[in-house]
Amino acid sequence: MTVAGRMKGRTFERCAPDVATFYAELRPISDDYDPAALAVSGLDRDVLLREGRLPAEAMSAAAAWIAEVCGNTLPVLAAFPLSYDWMWIYWYFMKFTGQSPFGHSRCIDIKTLYAAKAGVPVAWSTKRQMPREVRSARRHTHHALDDAMEQAELFQNLMLWRGGERSAAAHPVTEEA
Repeated sequence: MTVAGRMKGRTFERCAPDVATFYAELRPISDDYDPAALAVSGLDRDVLLREGRLPAEAMSAAAAWIAEVCGNTLPVLAAFPLSYDWMWIYWYFMKFTGQSPFGHSRCIDIKTLYAAKAGVPVAWSTKRQMPREVRSARRHTHHALDDAMEQAELFQNLMLWRGGERSAAAHPVTEEA
């Protein structure tokens, strides 16, 4: 996790995504896993079984970090796509700490934010279809902390982007049967 920015009234102020970060590798909680998904992450399951942090300890530490960096403000989780990250993060917080620092709904989907600001359907909200000025300059590595910093930069750019229509040629149009 990283801090992307803060709202000051109605103004968004970005924070350097590599300054305030939290990262933990968790010990697996089940023998049921998808080897292909594990391969994408680059993590070694045997190492995680031996050296990964216990989920209760890691999630408590994450909640404490969030409380520290947010101070007296309410934290909001931003993710691309939110639906994937939210289901895991919320479930782990609830299962292992009994509460979520984000409540049950303080979250924002970066894909939807782009669609709303660009005036395009969510289906056109892929990173490849976004204008260069809103995309992150960071490489997508599938390492959780790298990806969090990449998403923070994308979120910052979108929060400060004025939006607008893109050319129809940039978006494929499909007909439904």
